[in-house]
Amino acid sequence: MRNFLAEKVVNIPPSGIRKFFDIVSEMPDAISLGVGEPDFDTPWHIREEGIYSLERGRTFYTSNAGLKELREEISAYLQRRIHVTYDPMKETVVTVGGSEGIDMAFRAVLDPGDEVLIPQPSYVSYEPCAVLAGGVPVIINLKEENEFRLTKEELLEAVTEKTKILVLPFPNNPTGAIMDQKDLEEIAEVLIEKDILVLSDEIYSELSYNGDHVSIASLPGMRERTILINGFSKAYAMTGWRLGYACGPADIIEQMTKIHQFAIMCAPTNSQFAAVDALRNGDGDVAMMRESYDQRRRYVVHTLREMGLQCFEPFGAFYVFPSIQEFGMTSDEFATRFLEEEKVAVVPGTAFGACGEGFLRLSYAYSLEDLKEAFGRLGRFVSRLREEKEGK
Repeated sequence: MRNFLAEKVVNIPPSGIRKFFDIVSEMPDAISLGVGEPDFDTPWHIREEGIYSLERGRTFYTSNAGLKELREEISAYLQRRIHVTYDPMKETVVTVGGSEGIDMAFRAVLDPGDEVLIPQPSYVSYEPCAVLAGGVPVIINLKEENEFRLTKEELLEAVTEKTKILVLPFPNNPTGAIMDQKDLEEIAEVLIEKDILVLSDEIYSELSYNGDHVSIASLPGMRERTILINGFSKAYAMTGWRLGYACGPADIIEQMTKIHQFAIMCAPTNSQFAAVDALRNGDGDVAMMRESYDQRRRYVVHTLREMGLQCFEPFGAFYVFPSIQEFGMTSDEFATRFLEEEKVAVVPGTAFGACGEGFLRLSYAYSLEDLKEAFGRLGRFVSRLREEKEGK
């Protein structure tokens, strides 16, 4: 028989995040700091609305773009939080998580050979989704000395005549980096001058610890060239509900909705009813969870610095990205030994791009009790590595 597998799919490596998670799931007494999932339960009033929708028999398809009621709440939320207004009927589509929105956006705008600028380290899905949509990923390596922010100079250096869209992944997974208004204004200037779209992934927008999140869509001249991706997984602890949304220019959202129509039909109906309640009544829950993450963030950064590991202070999401370059090991070697010797799973920085070499992603979306135990083991491991190094 001939080989029936598509070459472009076979050539995409599996996610580097899952490798250590799968190992730790079979290891007694192990602690995982590897998965970016809130440790909070979905707030009860949101779960209750989902349950109520099932009890009422609301198990039907919704419109392809999502419940009208939910799209109206999304529009009201974005107006309240980022001061941008979207038409809920023409400029909004409800998706199966933010990841589907990313995939649909690329498929809606890319022709074969179009270049996609992807700053890395960043979320693992951007590059494969660009490839699957026929695009050509162009990687921009972000630098620790810039706190992993994208600079105007780095962007200009990567732009060519084939550039069609920039991915703007802030607040950032895995680094926790943010872009403030001044940073974004410099990026917007280039995008307008060069006539480039931007996919702004704002899934961590509510988890910002240095003032309110600023969306590039809110800057002059940018709303009409921004596809905004967001969702409910991180802010509302709704990962398993699989619900996100995309907002943007009506002509792009129309094509994204068409793709969604043929591939998915509609997002889960009970999840959509639950999300209406989340947007209407969930601000207090978000604030409580954000405060808890901020406490853990400060503890983690302080502890890393106490043990002598270099780590810039992250102001977004729920990750830290410390450097382990002093040990002369690859990120994968460090993570493997740490798991084998201390039973703690972390993610090598290379899972998020080659420029993540020499770093680790540690999630602090875990209880303080687990964090204290895990970082105690990390301190012990680091001390042992330094002793080994001195003994050579």
